[in-house]
Amino acid sequence: MSGAVGAAGAFDTLPKLLARNAREYAAGTALREKRLGIWRAVTWAEYHARTRAVALGLVQLGLDRGDVVALIGDNRPDWVMGEVAAHAIGALSLGLYRDVLDEELAYLLGHSGAVAVLAEDEEQVDKLLALGERVPALRHIVYADPRGMRKYDDPRLLPLAELVALGEALHEEDPGLYERLLAAASGEDVAILCTTSGTTARPKLARLTAGALIRHCETYLRADPKGPDDEYVSVLPLPWIMEQIYAVGWNLIARMVVNFVEEPETTMADFREIGPTFVLFAPRVWESVAAEVRAKMMDATPLKRALFDRGMAAGLRALEHGRRSAFADQLLFRALRDRLGFSRLRSAATGGAALGPDTFRFFQAMGVPLRQLYGQTELLGAYTLHRPDAVDFDTVGVPFDDTVEMRILDPDANGVGEIVTRHPNMFAGYHGVDGIGDLRDGWLHTGDAGYRRADGQYVVIDRIRDIATTAQGDRFSPQYIENKLKFSSFVAEAVVLGDGRDHLAAILCIRYPIVSKWAERQRIPFTTYSDLAGKPPVLDLLRGEVERVNATLPPAQRIREFVLLYKELDADDDELTRTRKVRRGVIGRKYGDIIEAIYRGDRDIPVDAVIAFQDGTRQRVRTTLRVVTPGTGAVQAEAA
Repeated sequence: MSGAVGAAGAFDTLPKLLARNAREYAAGTALREKRLGIWRAVTWAEYHARTRAVALGLVQLGLDRGDVVALIGDNRPDWVMGEVAAHAIGALSLGLYRDVLDEELAYLLGHSGAVAVLAEDEEQVDKLLALGERVPALRHIVYADPRGMRKYDDPRLLPLAELVALGEALHEEDPGLYERLLAAASGEDVAILCTTSGTTARPKLARLTAGALIRHCETYLRADPKGPDDEYVSVLPLPWIMEQIYAVGWNLIARMVVNFVEEPETTMADFREIGPTFVLFAPRVWESVAAEVRAKMMDATPLKRALFDRGMAAGLRALEHGRRSAFADQLLFRALRDRLGFSRLRSAATGGAALGPDTFRFFQAMGVPLRQLYGQTELLGAYTLHRPDAVDFDTVGVPFDDTVEMRILDPDANGVGEIVTRHPNMFAGYHGVDGIGDLRDGWLHTGDAGYRRADGQYVVIDRIRDIATTAQGDRFSPQYIENKLKFSSFVAEAVVLGDGRDHLAAILCIRYPIVSKWAERQRIPFTTYSDLAGKPPVLDLLRGEVERVNATLPPAQRIREFVLLYKELDADDDELTRTRKVRRGVIGRKYGDIIEAIYRGDRDIPVDAVIAFQDGTRQRVRTTLRVVTPGTGAVQAEAA
């Protein structure tokens, strides 16, 4: 870190930090974006000049203090510039997930009262125009990419290039206006509306002040220092609080260089080209990377597979003794890290949900300096982290420093209770909502069950409402078992059932790209996801994966039956949150008939359902789900 900036002092807002950086480090690289195959650097001076032009362009459109500016699209420099520009004029920014559907988009824009949206391209503009009269406050839609836009004549539409030109003209007319706008802003002003995860209902909009964000970033940077020589690739959704911390906060405070990939499809290739020094992936991404590595070994020669297995075994044995294997590093891991773009990593983290211990071990053995963090949007994201010399996949680490207070509320005989937290830089309530929800007496009630170990590290078990008890009185954490199942290369999602039931069962979703590759190698014909998930050899394949997980669990927590769902769980169907957490209530309601059939003892479950796709098309699915019982022989034999 290049020194604290002091959120209570002269640099208490993000635009003020940007102006300082442009003044003191004008030629330094602030951002980098890949366009047409070429990485193009954006200096601090360029970042500042374009942000100023966008801000003054918004003034020209009539926006004022307290207005809400929404942003939607892929992670781009113009996204973060637009956000900082909104703050410069005293407006509030609202990040929207790029794949948000009409109903949720209408709700978020209407609930926030957004008067302007900065959109990336035609795809996002189409969504906005389709809302019609449902968002009467929306007066301006500014789009960055003009391709395909000539056919529209809506008066609210304006190219970003024209907005920038308006701002530059205003700056020439009144050169001191922007500085006066910055001086009028305070760190105690609400600057960001950040969506919560919304695991049980529609997401709320947490109100975050600029000063709180800056101060919390500084606290985090003391626990995990960064500076101008650090490289970060922006792959997390920018509306998520953690990407706000990294791509906006750390970038402006510590001058960590933020890189933007060309397209979502080129993410991992672009990631490898940069070779970042820091990365945070959501657990789903770490799981996908691990699964992809193991899937590629399926196509490798017998010799390479043998070398991979030997290297992994040596690495995992060394990890059990708290050390690294030089032999495994030379044989396997050095080349693997280089292939994945992990060679330069000095710090890596996972957060947003629990990461399975097997996946954690996989990357630690590889030499990735992976650490777990824990937090909530209302508390400005993460506030715990493993210390570098005390990484334990069973825990989420310790608080950043002594300004972060945590305690276990109403612990039981084993010390397990609700985690409650407070620190000086918390949210300022929810937008458009009276009261402050789970904030009681200054403590945020997280809704997570956990305990504090003797060494000070915290263990998060699961959401309190999700901790389940079988009819026999055996307690279990569905999330823990689900994470073990998802370590398999072939399992994309898992939902463990059993609360109030005689035993545990599960609904699984296959990881289609990998299972389809496996099926092709086995010469198994198939047409669609649904068709592949119902093939007896695939059911047998997944039976073996469940049996391996069952062997690591106590008898009362083993999966007795499972089905392979006919579709992937999808955020667009409300089955997952935008940060890929399972909405258990939705699963219970939507697939209630399937769940009841499993526990009724049915061996075959007929399904007649309609699947909605993101482009608005629908497909009817008629199939039969086979209920598979681990440890009872092949599915083909059952069918006979």
